[in-house]
Amino acid sequence: MKKKKVILAMSGGVDSSVSAWLLLKKGYNVEGIFMKNWEENDSSHYCSSKIDLNDAKSVCKKLNIILHTINFSLDYWEKVFSKFILEYKRGYTPNPDILCNKIIKFNICLRFALEQLKADYFATGHYAAIKKKKNEYYLHRAKDLNKDQSYFLYTLQSNILSKIIFPLANIKKSKTRRLAKKIKLSVYQKKDSTGICFVQPKKFKLFLNQYIPYKTGKILTMSGEFLGLHDGHEYYTIGQRKGLKIGGQKSKNTYPWYVVKKNVKLNIIFVVQGAGNPYLLSCGFLTKKIYWINYKLHTFKLKCMVQIRYQSCPIDCIIYINDKCKNTYIMFSKPISCVAPGQSAVFYKHDQCLGGAVIYKSMQYLP
Repeated sequence: MKKKKVILAMSGGVDSSVSAWLLLKKGYNVEGIFMKNWEENDSSHYCSSKIDLNDAKSVCKKLNIILHTINFSLDYWEKVFSKFILEYKRGYTPNPDILCNKIIKFNICLRFALEQLKADYFATGHYAAIKKKKNEYYLHRAKDLNKDQSYFLYTLQSNILSKIIFPLANIKKSKTRRLAKKIKLSVYQKKDSTGICFVQPKKFKLFLNQYIPYKTGKILTMSGEFLGLHDGHEYYTIGQRKGLKIGGQKSKNTYPWYVVKKNVKLNIIFVVQGAGNPYLLSCGFLTKKIYWINYKLHTFKLKCMVQIRYQSCPIDCIIYINDKCKNTYIMFSKPISCVAPGQSAVFYKHDQCLGGAVIYKSMQYLP
């Protein structure tokens, strides 16, 4: 009987490397694909893709599987990164990894794997689960809730999920590393990547400055008191505490300052003191579009849970859906702090991911 062919997206990290081994153990014909989404000479001080590619090659050699290297940098630039920069300029805080999953990894790359490489399935090292009920495929949280990445996958619909395998669905991260060490993979101690997929978090501001020049603006309190200057509204997000450099103000208490609002047109950021400040609280938000994984609701009041940041605790909410309205309203069961426009809110019923939406506007909590 001919083995089913799986093309596995390999990043050079421990998760995708162990995924390759697990797929081989299950009897699949496995080949790797390394996506090059960024040209190193565009950002040589920030990019680690050369190291990652070498690590992926090392693992594939160890496991005796083919590795395809595909350059998607033009698609990434035009369809992901350009939108990412534009959203920052508009005052939002976008999540490029979600957009990359939607447009590059689970669209362009997946189609390349199925159509050009003649794969039966496409696999990644994400911590998420897919369950089939009748003829529908549903996205669920992974067994390891601390590492669950379903938050980043809410744009994947049922027909796409039918072609995907997540080998790490029922494995905890600690076991993944133990397996990598046991089978002597060179990457077993490699650190997990965080933040935008090709930039180290500590260097993100310097990286962003290549595309958005610094532009000095005022830092004001909500009452209009001047506290200092900032480098440009694009470099600050709602709820941000670090990097404001306005501590030690005379006649002020010692509570830390937080960004609470931005005036994009005037390049002003507004701040308040204390993590529990009422100005930081939201009772809900507006969105222009909800991505449903399995169905679309037209006029409905849906009770579910919402997660507004990766690894934040989900809370109860009500989604007020009406196709006749331009925006959809989501109301929280209790106030949430630091709801940032541009970030994604993902909806769940128990451990099933229903879909998600980009936060368009936060609704301030009024006690």
